[in-house]
Amino acid sequence: MATARETFRVPSGPVDLSAIDPRGRPIGPRDKADAALEMENLGARLDIRQEALFAEGTSGGRRAVLLVLQGMDTSGKGGTIRNVLGLVNPQGVHIASFKRPTEEERAHDFLWRIRRHVPEPGRIGVFDRSHYEDVLVARVEGLVPEEVWRARYAAIADFERELSGRGVTVLKCMLHISPEEQAQRLLARLDDPQKRWKYDPGDIDSREEWPAYQEAYAAAMQHCDSDAAPWYVVPADRKWYRNWAVAALLAETLDDVAPQFPPPGYDVDAERARLKRSSGIR
Repeated sequence: MATARETFRVPSGPVDLSAIDPRGRPIGPRDKADAALEMENLGARLDIRQEALFAEGTSGGRRAVLLVLQGMDTSGKGGTIRNVLGLVNPQGVHIASFKRPTEEERAHDFLWRIRRHVPEPGRIGVFDRSHYEDVLVARVEGLVPEEVWRARYAAIADFERELSGRGVTVLKCMLHISPEEQAQRLLARLDDPQKRWKYDPGDIDSREEWPAYQEAYAAAMQHCDSDAAPWYVVPADRKWYRNWAVAALLAETLDDVAPQFPPPGYDVDAERARLKRSSGIR
């Protein structure tokens, strides 16, 4: 069976998101029950890899992993973080959420605020939205001239190559949701008093620009996909499948990184003997 990274990797050349089914299940679990069982196995796999990565970082290792989550509103960035990163020790995870830039952030280069949240060695970093907002929202809403946002593709590619050179493995997931499913999720927020805080009237404005956003996503992935920082398109209409797919992508990526528990800086047998003597254990 093909791996998750082989299956969900964005195709080379021009990207046609309309050819990718947001409700698709090309590999993996076929229903919610199967997904729950597979998530248990993935959880154990992720947990041991994340602990090894963290241990490696505390001993001078320089490697880290950065998971970038992008998608239209309601595509499930928060749910993915809760269900996938909730499988590992939170002490080894750094989550950054990028909203509308502040006055201070706008006074700097667009990557300034991003650099401040690159994960430290030994950590899994997660970006809920990211530097790609500056070639998505900025492009569709005309926040900057075209020559500005077009130049950012090269800046992003350079930045991600820099991260790779520093030992940060970058994994980028576009959570691909249909406008029909988004409408149902927005209605669910309006219908539930406990979810109304998540609703933003601006989401309707973004819906009216759906084709433009799809075009912007396709261009961003085409220009900024590389083996050092690959893009994956994850079907996101089924929440359980979305969670499984991102967990599988992260697990495969960590398997490839293969972090190692560092050897102890002491004599194990000698320390065992000392402990037994101090405890009266024979």
